[in-house]
Amino acid sequence: MTAVPKRPTRATRIGGVRIGGDAPVVVQSMTNTDTADYLATAIQCAELARAGSELVRITVNTPEAAAAVPKIREHLDRMNCSVPLIGDFHYNGHRLLTDEPACAEALAKYRINPGNVGFGRKKDEQFAQMVELACRYDKPVRIGVNWGSLDQDLLARIMDENSRRAEPLDATEMMRHAMVTSALESAAKAEEVGLAGEKIILSCKVSSVQDLIAIYRELAKRSDYALHLGLTEAGMGSKGIVASTAALSVLLQEGIGDTIRVSLTPEPGGSRSQEVIVAQEILQTMGLRAFTPMVAACPGCGRTTSTFFQELAGEVQDFVRAKMPEWKLHYDGAENMTLAVMGCIVNGPGESKHANIGISLPGTGEAPSAPVFEDGVKTTTLKGEHIADEFKQIIERYVQRTYKKKIQA
Repeated sequence: MTAVPKRPTRATRIGGVRIGGDAPVVVQSMTNTDTADYLATAIQCAELARAGSELVRITVNTPEAAAAVPKIREHLDRMNCSVPLIGDFHYNGHRLLTDEPACAEALAKYRINPGNVGFGRKKDEQFAQMVELACRYDKPVRIGVNWGSLDQDLLARIMDENSRRAEPLDATEMMRHAMVTSALESAAKAEEVGLAGEKIILSCKVSSVQDLIAIYRELAKRSDYALHLGLTEAGMGSKGIVASTAALSVLLQEGIGDTIRVSLTPEPGGSRSQEVIVAQEILQTMGLRAFTPMVAACPGCGRTTSTFFQELAGEVQDFVRAKMPEWKLHYDGAENMTLAVMGCIVNGPGESKHANIGISLPGTGEAPSAPVFEDGVKTTTLKGEHIADEFKQIIERYVQRTYKKKIQA
């Protein structure tokens, strides 16, 4: 099934990355280091960028964190890592950006949460101050509404209006309405202050799949701002991956969404880069973008009592992910390559022929040989203890032979 075209939105640039319009959907991630520790944060930003994150958000919550931002940018530049940095502000962003102009300059985008930019009479003043700073430094702004920190004044107003309806909205409908209203009213205020509409990105983060889908459908219907998608607090492991995939895939298939983040809770000591890989795989399996060769592999059955095909599939996927940064520099289109690692004679040869490169390993009781197919043609048969290494060499030679070498400047 071919994905529908992306919904046209206002286009802007965040650093060197084009967002909105007909630009591809962009992958974003966020650090979990103490931003004041500028070296650790720069290292994690670089790791996320190497994994494929095209935008990286960092927390800017204290004067020390704000002062560290230019140092983070400097360290990334020294590492030849140009990934744009997004400042995540809550409560005191107006003050931090004013007191640390180098921070305001180093960031590529500001994230403002209208629910906690300020309280009472100061709310509109501090929101306007941040928008004015974005205008001064020519920075885009993400107006990021979160259901855990909704603007209480706005919520009270909507509840009052709802009580006067002939048919009041239920609690879920009212929450969705409040989220969309907060985002659109805040965007209108930002434009009144002077921020161009194309420099506004909206997000409305919730942790319920159906709520997220309903809210973004309404946002897409009522505005043409670029939209950032993400299921907040998605959770750990398979739960977080499944929930994020379910929500984002529905919206992306409807052409909704310009940037995405998969907000996974990492395992203790686990890599933060996992959220980037999941986001890429959502986009790639939907046919919206290509990042790295994908490996098709059979699930195994009673014919495949050996674990070798599973081990080989994992080893091949790790191999192409590790090689992709190098291939990206030197070859055009290697990320579109398809691979297959199959476990027995039933579907193995046929599936292998459908891939650019495929290998059909012997199942239980089958002859101990593994035919290899390249673009549908059998090219060799591998045997013995070094099948994995020999197969990876075949992949490497195929890339060198097939994909046009980039002209180096």
